[in-house]
Amino acid sequence: MANNRKALVVGINYYDNIKNLCGCVNDAKQMQKVLNRNEDDSLNFTVATLTAKDKSTRVTCGQLKDAIEELFKGDSEVALLYVASHGFVDSSGGYIIASDSKRGDDGLAMDIVLKYANDSNAKNRVIILDCCHAGCMGNIANFPGAATLGDGVTILAASTEEQYASEEHGSGVFTGLLVDALKGSAANLVGEVTPGSAYALIDQTLGPWNQRPVFKTNVKNFVSLRKAKAPLELAELHQLTRLFPNPDYDFPLDPTFEPESKVGQKGNMKKFEVLQHFNRVNLVVPYGLPKKKNHMYFAAMMKKGCRLTALGRHYWNLVDKGAI
Repeated sequence: MANNRKALVVGINYYDNIKNLCGCVNDAKQMQKVLNRNEDDSLNFTVATLTAKDKSTRVTCGQLKDAIEELFKGDSEVALLYVASHGFVDSSGGYIIASDSKRGDDGLAMDIVLKYANDSNAKNRVIILDCCHAGCMGNIANFPGAATLGDGVTILAASTEEQYASEEHGSGVFTGLLVDALKGSAANLVGEVTPGSAYALIDQTLGPWNQRPVFKTNVKNFVSLRKAKAPLELAELHQLTRLFPNPDYDFPLDPTFEPESKVGQKGNMKKFEVLQHFNRVNLVVPYGLPKKKNHMYFAAMMKKGCRLTALGRHYWNLVDKGAI
């Protein structure tokens, strides 16, 4: 079956008339690699690349416009655009600067890019921009903070409308964090990385004093950008509803659950192993213990128990509904 997820990855280091960049092509290559395959090596996105390393590979505004227009044609499940380049903003709006730009506002208008995305028949359209002033994409003139996004469109930008996007060690700071997120640091318990989870990780990592990433979306459900290794096997996660008959259930423990006790029972020890895995990913916590002994081992040895956390209840409901 043909893959119905496509991506265009753009990196522009070379410019005819303005200062060259050094990390955009490398960023594009990293994004192409991480988007193309899931962690289990299954095909994720079919990726087209457009990179300008030097004068011989320059990417003109016309080439960039045509490639983006082509990306958003058709009715794919996901159409994803990633661009690392110079950006420009003035009173007329924001621009992605191509190799042949002379002054900034002769680059590709972000409004045009957004129009292609808004008008697309692709079910999900994701735009990721690692360029200065990228946060202005989608803004409505004279209405600060408001944005115009079609149904199914998500924008993830490296910086606000007023900020520059930083490069460090030959790579964009934003893209470096995004690649890490896609590799699994932003994955949920079934291994899915979404635009929302990627943004949350980048936002938390950068902190309030650095460049601020911008997230805008108009979707009913987040699309998965990549499947990473899940911290729990799905079959194990499904045991939530077997071990906890309802989300408020307190699971009783005693020394027969603990392998290091003299009275350990095989069946109970097997359940305890699963409960410990749940505890490590914050699905369950022991209760009724002093702070210094707030551990699953002591919950068993002291005949206490464990219960679902708020996150545990969330996943319990997903399992119960057959959603995962």
